[in-house]
Amino acid sequence: MNKGYAVYCDADPYFYDAPHRTVSRTGAGRSRYAAASSPVPEGWQRNESGDWLALRPVDSDLPAQGWKIHVSACLDNAESVLDRVWRHCVAGGTAFKFVPSRYLLHQRNAKYADRAGSGKFITVYPADEAEFERLVGELSDLLAGEPGPHILSDLRIGDGPVHVRYGGFTRRNCYDADGELQPAVTGPDGVLVPDLRGPVFRVPDWVSPPSFLRPHLDARSAVTVAGLPYTIESALHFSNGGGVYLARDNRTGERVVLKEARPHAGLAADGADAVTRLHRERRALERLSGLDCTPEVLDHLTVGEHHFLVLEYIDGKPLNTFFARRHPLIEADPGERRLAEYTAWALDVHARVERAVEDVHARGVVFNDLHLFNIMIRDDDSVALLDFEAAHHVDEPGRQTVANPGFVAPSDRRGVGVDRYALACLRLALFLPLTSLLAVDRRKAAHLADVVADQFPVDRAFLDAAVDEITRVDGAPSARGPAGPVVPVRPGDWPRSRDSMAEAVRASATPSRTDRLFPGDIAQFATAGGGLAFAHGAAGVLYALAESGAGRDEDGEQWLLERTKQPPSGMPLGFHDGLAGIAWTLDRLGHRDRALDLTELLLDQPFDQLAPDLHSGTAGLGLALDSLAVTTGEAALHSAALRCAELAAAGMPAGRGAPGRPRAGLLHGAAGRALLFLRLFERTGDRALLDLARDALRQDLARCVRGAGGALQVDEGWRTMPYLGAGSVGIGMVLDDYLAHREDAEFAGARNEIVAAAQAMFYAQPGLYRGVAGMVLYLGRTTATTPGTGPEAVRRQLDALSWHAMSYGDRLAFPGEQMMRLSMDLSTGTAGCLLAVASVLGDSPAGLPFLPPLRRSSGPRLGPTRGREEAHPLPYERKMS
Repeated sequence: MNKGYAVYCDADPYFYDAPHRTVSRTGAGRSRYAAASSPVPEGWQRNESGDWLALRPVDSDLPAQGWKIHVSACLDNAESVLDRVWRHCVAGGTAFKFVPSRYLLHQRNAKYADRAGSGKFITVYPADEAEFERLVGELSDLLAGEPGPHILSDLRIGDGPVHVRYGGFTRRNCYDADGELQPAVTGPDGVLVPDLRGPVFRVPDWVSPPSFLRPHLDARSAVTVAGLPYTIESALHFSNGGGVYLARDNRTGERVVLKEARPHAGLAADGADAVTRLHRERRALERLSGLDCTPEVLDHLTVGEHHFLVLEYIDGKPLNTFFARRHPLIEADPGERRLAEYTAWALDVHARVERAVEDVHARGVVFNDLHLFNIMIRDDDSVALLDFEAAHHVDEPGRQTVANPGFVAPSDRRGVGVDRYALACLRLALFLPLTSLLAVDRRKAAHLADVVADQFPVDRAFLDAAVDEITRVDGAPSARGPAGPVVPVRPGDWPRSRDSMAEAVRASATPSRTDRLFPGDIAQFATAGGGLAFAHGAAGVLYALAESGAGRDEDGEQWLLERTKQPPSGMPLGFHDGLAGIAWTLDRLGHRDRALDLTELLLDQPFDQLAPDLHSGTAGLGLALDSLAVTTGEAALHSAALRCAELAAAGMPAGRGAPGRPRAGLLHGAAGRALLFLRLFERTGDRALLDLARDALRQDLARCVRGAGGALQVDEGWRTMPYLGAGSVGIGMVLDDYLAHREDAEFAGARNEIVAAAQAMFYAQPGLYRGVAGMVLYLGRTTATTPGTGPEAVRRQLDALSWHAMSYGDRLAFPGEQMMRLSMDLSTGTAGCLLAVASVLGDSPAGLPFLPPLRRSSGPRLGPTRGREEAHPLPYERKMS
């Protein structure tokens, strides 16, 4: 689970949204600091963007980069710190910015906030190094004695809240070694290089720290763990509050676990920092000492300002890992025996966890954070409960303050009721780990129970008890969620499902906003123009609506046209994340003039720093430009596409990943490059391009391994991936296109093994690129004839897609990545599911850009086949109407 999604859940009950848009219904709107509403000083200008409010003198002339000052603060002293820094900066004519509300400061310092940016409350911009030294001294004196969290990316000045780092003052971008767009600074040769902003203090190689920083650099280097009686062997986990480490006791040789806590950091919902929670855990575990289901406290110590709790090492594996290891629904046909064996095991595990929780309650402790990751299973199947930092005495008031999204209790639950709710969720999650959907609509519990009962030989009373506990509100059924059914229409009920999904998408539109039209993934807020782009923004949604036969959205198109008159500054160039995908979509929708305007902007940019991939690099750019060359007749665009192919073939790593392990798959791997080479081969007849496609596909297949049942999946080192975007199924899509031009026994065999990867009965998410929808699209398109590609296989995945289905205003919708909120975008949400279902049920089968429906003699089409045999080699030339 990506904890970064949690902070995007507060602003809206149904969709992910930026934290600064959180409204007053949560109390956040009333938490703005007085300074945020103060009159702008005469001669100054004010700008509020995202989490920051900036003030600078109108006539100030700041450098583009240099040494800057960050000030941290705690929730209780932030207003006072801000007031003093405001006065000092205004009096001295120094530009600065600050986080304008208590809510946003809390989120910035929360347990699972970004460690690189955590703690930053105020940023001060000195005009030069002389002013930098003066301001560091003055602000340190001004704020002496004020507490604040340590900003990990910075050098701390003394023991106060003032920190410093070298970096950019204004936003400039460049591409890093992996082709990712990053904030930039200018190197000594005048070339932009990435401005590294990780959770470690770094100074660029060409920059010498001012001499007055030397004592602070020495003080930083002096704090180490070398004197501990424990040797750290590996890091198990990091959060904003500290790390969890596997270590060995130097005196006994025994393995232990060290839990680290940083003061004033890693805040919980009640404002408690990591140190406070570590002390809570110590008290709870000491009260539980002697139980077989909890670890023993062995020691506690402090190094510098960091606190450590030393715990007994429990040899086992978290319960969540057992889903991938033994759950029968990850197989194509587990059989009754496998289902019965797993059911018996799951019921036994739940009973053991229930007894462990009862033992904890009997000692007067509420666990308060029970979920799949905090339950350890030993080799003998005995259980242990971990992570008691949220625990409290049964008589203490207050509600849950730290929780896993799939197990977070409603606000009406208190004390042992929180643990009972989690145990109820566990009854469902052991069979179908989709309980994070309950955060959107708790009534989903009844639907999940129906699915579990249909798939497993489990006593219905066991499931009904869970549903009753989850949905009750003071003894009555829950009214949480929309009024209609949880699943308004099944995805396979076409065209009702098409119309329902399209209505849900259109109903979610926010035309008054400039950053996005349709709610989608949090990636909308990660880059400039993310809410406009193809993967997560308006372009992809408008494409899916038109391509699926749901009709054009003319209002949405006008919104996109208006927003692209002057595209957002710093917007990426790529197909899925930037200008290329928008230009291609607008041309396909009939807006050629705007498409050409955007294309001119593209051609003015250098391509040689881009990654070679389909998502944001030269493969996607080349495909878009070549398609636009066909539809517009502009020869310069075809030449630019060939230049992209040259760059893609130049041997750059196929995307980011672990050292020596380039990424594989359609979006970020070599398969995307192969797709470009194939389409250009079809345009030019140059068989050298076909050879390049072969070599690229071999590169991705070399990254694949065979799993259970012979399924071929991408090996990421710590997991294997079958999905359309970054897994083997995406490679299989391009293999189908390659084999249409050239026979290859190796590729044909690999394709059959990839088909097996699309046969599982359960995938964790519904989305197009990382879930069930991608399997539907792939199985409906592949020309493989191996078992598992017929209508029955497609229908089974359509049925599985309904397991994730939700309601938005009585219309069919789907959750996005991490499934804590709904999404309407193409990559992760409802638009992508709509496109996938249309690919197998639509009158004119839908397809992804540059991956049209393939010509085949027979196939798994479930709906009308009109138009399938007329598929053009370059269907992206066809206009939408």
